[in-house]
Amino acid sequence: MMSSTIWIHSGRAQLAAELAGHGDPVVFLHAAVFDRTMWRAQLDAVAATHLAIAYDRRGFGETRTETEDHSPVADLLAVLDALAPGRPATLVACSQGGRIALDFALLHPSRLRALVLIAPSVSGAPEPVYPPPIEPLLTRLAAAEAARDWDRVSAIKVHLWLDGPLQREGRITGELRASFLQKNLAALRAPAAGANLDTAPAFPCLAEITAPSRIIWGGFDFPHIQERSRLIAATLPNGSGCAIAEAAHLPSLERPQEVTRLITDFLACL
Repeated sequence: MMSSTIWIHSGRAQLAAELAGHGDPVVFLHAAVFDRTMWRAQLDAVAATHLAIAYDRRGFGETRTETEDHSPVADLLAVLDALAPGRPATLVACSQGGRIALDFALLHPSRLRALVLIAPSVSGAPEPVYPPPIEPLLTRLAAAEAARDWDRVSAIKVHLWLDGPLQREGRITGELRASFLQKNLAALRAPAAGANLDTAPAFPCLAEITAPSRIIWGGFDFPHIQERSRLIAATLPNGSGCAIAEAAHLPSLERPQEVTRLITDFLACL
């Protein structure tokens, strides 16, 4: 499926976006350890029946920006207004992208058709409690971040987010591991994007989101993320949950065919 890349202005940012296909809009929001290319397989499949859109947030991928306090929700709205003006969209989002999707759902319910959230973050959620075996990795990560040793930070993050924090280091190898390290290092070394202005907590308001919602998580992800995903699925009035047993935090990359099927099956039922 052919896609085209365009630039969307939002504040001082030029957001790099691509779109393919025709029909009802589906917007993909990436995690904070990758960029829009994490959705390549899903974008191509969804474009067969929908207008599929993916974009790089500030500080990621090809997006260009100056340091500026900003609203990621406003950036998402700018993408929708430019590419699907006035139309409600399905948001497919992973991790930090899920937080933006939930914030958007509460602020702009008329522009939301449905949600597919993979291991979503959520503003205002309780602080996580980590199992003891994970603590040494987090201590090493904090030390590497304090030293601004981005190569070391990325090496630890690939274990936490791609392998899974309780799995052996190096569980995922080859091109996928190399791609994670490349994309994550680029994000770590990017100039600061500015403070997030979307500070209202979504966690206490989840029951207000009535759009059809599918929540997906990996069985190798952090235990608190799995628990939070199950809670979100149970709290959203029209939510349902699905675990992918042998995947960590980024199943769209690790298990692309399975994730694509879950998304396209969900879209077909809307």
